[in-house]
Amino acid sequence: MSAPVIHASAVIEPGARIGDGARIGPFCHVGSEVVLGADCELVSHVVLAGRTSIGARTRIFPFASIGHPPQDLKYRGEPSTLTIGADCLIREGVTMNPGTSGGGLETVVGDHCTFLANSHVGHDCRVGSHVIFSNNVMLAGHCVVGDYAILGGGAAVIQFARVGAHAFVGGLSGLENDCIPYGMVLGNRAYLSGLNIIGLQRRGFAREDIHALRRAYRLLFAPEGTLMERVEDVAATFESHDAVREILDFIRVGGKRSICTPREVPTPIGAA
Repeated sequence: MSAPVIHASAVIEPGARIGDGARIGPFCHVGSEVVLGADCELVSHVVLAGRTSIGARTRIFPFASIGHPPQDLKYRGEPSTLTIGADCLIREGVTMNPGTSGGGLETVVGDHCTFLANSHVGHDCRVGSHVIFSNNVMLAGHCVVGDYAILGGGAAVIQFARVGAHAFVGGLSGLENDCIPYGMVLGNRAYLSGLNIIGLQRRGFAREDIHALRRAYRLLFAPEGTLMERVEDVAATFESHDAVREILDFIRVGGKRSICTPREVPTPIGAA
């Protein structure tokens, strides 16, 4: 247990709760309703505003703007919150906004997440744990991002879209539909290009599980029948496989966006 270390030029408003061992560098501003966890570090020029709670050992770099009013023209000052988990890394210029009355009044970010320079988490989003945003990622309001998802540099995700666990969104992609768990999407507008095989291997998934996911993927996105018919066929074939069931549950639950699907293969010129 150690007292916080606060630079003389930092402004800590009365009412802010600063955890043991926190380090607050030059020219930071911490609002009156902020809760900063133990051993957090604000490197310098960081602004924490609103009803923002930040978990232990999170590090935030210069010019990050965390907890200011959401970028929603319908927002009328309702008492919404932003909650960020423990052991996160938030680099330069990152912005994160609290929720609105139209989205449950809260934005939530999990533990062990990395947000690289100038990335953005919009209002009412729910971001899982161990998620990585590369530089300039733009997450619009009301989005859901599953655990271990990775979003490449400059990727943009439309409001209300879902990105499943262990998915990969390629750099500069424009995602306007839901990306299934373990999926990989590329392009603008983004299409499903396959499974995030490299990510699965890095996470230590067994070879047998990866092969099962590949077989299920081919069945799910075969040309025959409707998507929901194929979902039931895959469910019957892989009823005991947890990762496949996660994909099926994601599709069944649905959302406000359609499921991102593979791009149709064009017929070669001159083919019959």
